Amino acid sequence: MNAPFLASLLLTIGLAACGAGSEPVDLLIRGGTVIDGTGAPGQIADVGVRDGKVVMIGSGRGVRAAETIDATGLVVAPGFIDVHNHSDRGIGEPEHRLNEGFIRQGVTLIVGGPDGGWAPDEIRKLKAAYEANGVGTNYAFYVGHNGIRRAAMGESQQRPPTAQELDAMRAMVREGMELGAIGLSTGLMYEPGMFSTTDEVVELAREVKPFGGIFDSHVRDPVKRLIESDAEVIEIGERAGVPANIAHEKSVALENEGKIREVIAMVNAARARGVTVTSDQYPYDGAATSSVQAIVVLPKDLRGRDNFDLKAALRNRAMRARLKQTSENGVDGGFAWIKATGYSSMRITSSRDYPDLVGKYLSELAKERGLSGFDLVSDLILRAEHPVGITLGAIKEHEVRELMTQPWNMIASDGAVIAPGSNRGHPRSTGTFPRVLGHYVREEGVLSLEDAIMKMTSLPAVYAGFTDRGRLAPEMVADIAIFDPKTIIDRSTWDEPGLYSEGVVHVLVNGVFVLKDGKMTGEAPGVFVPRSKPATTQTANR
Repeated sequence: MNAPFLASLLLTIGLAACGAGSEPVDLLIRGGTVIDGTGAPGQIADVGVRDGKVVMIGSGRGVRAAETIDATGLVVAPGFIDVHNHSDRGIGEPEHRLNEGFIRQGVTLIVGGPDGGWAPDEIRKLKAAYEANGVGTNYAFYVGHNGIRRAAMGESQQRPPTAQELDAMRAMVREGMELGAIGLSTGLMYEPGMFSTTDEVVELAREVKPFGGIFDSHVRDPVKRLIESDAEVIEIGERAGVPANIAHEKSVALENEGKIREVIAMVNAARARGVTVTSDQYPYDGAATSSVQAIVVLPKDLRGRDNFDLKAALRNRAMRARLKQTSENGVDGGFAWIKATGYSSMRITSSRDYPDLVGKYLSELAKERGLSGFDLVSDLILRAEHPVGITLGAIKEHEVRELMTQPWNMIASDGAVIAPGSNRGHPRSTGTFPRVLGHYVREEGVLSLEDAIMKMTSLPAVYAGFTDRGRLAPEMVADIAIFDPKTIIDRSTWDEPGLYSEGVVHVLVNGVFVLKDGKMTGEAPGVFVPRSKPATTQTANR
């Protein structure tokens, strides 16, 4: 019996079992299309909520309710779980505590600390800020390799840890797991993770196994060594004996076009031999955003100068050579965007001065003009009166779609807090989930609505070990997103990433309205959601 059929059968049984004579409920959601998150077909049903939990799905006829809302024509789904989210720092600030950009997408739970982010002390500080101010979304954390490496090794990072330092790092991983983290995250492309070995990470990943934790990684070199870097994530998970997730998976750069199929084959082969491997993805054809000016890395002696003039420096032949060195190689071998992704990954997304160049890769432009990559960057900076926007990791659209349909691939934003109307940031921060539901489901038919919702709800819940969220069923926490399937859509663009999405009508977090009739309520019922059980091969590989 396949999973969608079984889920549909269970839902049908549930519909028949729930009806008149139920005890009073706090909220009755009437007449919506319930898509429960399992992949089962949607069913017209009523949903009852009491004391922050779902208590009935079926006919609400005769059920007494303190409040009733009409969801006719709307989809009633589990609240979306964003397993790779960077709003964790922003919502610690009182003005951003409600996390409106994500609430308006239907997100009810964020997982912070990806890419190796936080040591245990940093997790404690963020939790304390949330508890003091209140937050709109629920939250969980990874304990982060980069954070604990800094805490254990200080400024001396470009070397392996000593035995004592590795023991200290192991202890901090355990400490993070005891705090309720869902697993270990790494950012192997960034400092200081880039200086670690595979063996070091395996040793740390083993520490999450007794807690039922998982391993999540921003891969080491997604452009020059894409396949090897993804294989490293699988190797770490396999050797450590824990589920492994390839974070914000994508095939970046012109030279990697077509390689997403190799990645898919590699993941499928690992899963076939019993390794639990998943990935997450944002639905855009470009990764992190920047201006061309911002990818120029200054030598240490030039940083912090109030009167530093980048254009003047680039006009000076000797100074341009210095800037080329640090920008293409990093300071003392450290991180630099050009070093990490290269000119063939960078595509122009916006330019008031050169609108005809939008969509062009820097490597293509450099070749057309007979310039080196850095000379092209210098030329754009010197000639433009306004910032030239780029994506630092361009992706081909057909590869976005190929990955999106994989049954083990989740939807996640990799987004952060963006103030409404801001022109800085990535559109994924305000548009990820509605973009999938509006563009890729309704307009393009890449996924069914049920499958898309599953990738945002039960699949990430199983992956992270959240047993009481991710599905609509009795006794599950009432994290609920209610949206109009005919109108839900992202509005954010490369030029205007601060435009909030449309079509999400109501959102409940722990049974409390945070969005009602399209308006923020001001309520902040978000709580810390710890890891609740091991992610097993049987469930995560379904």
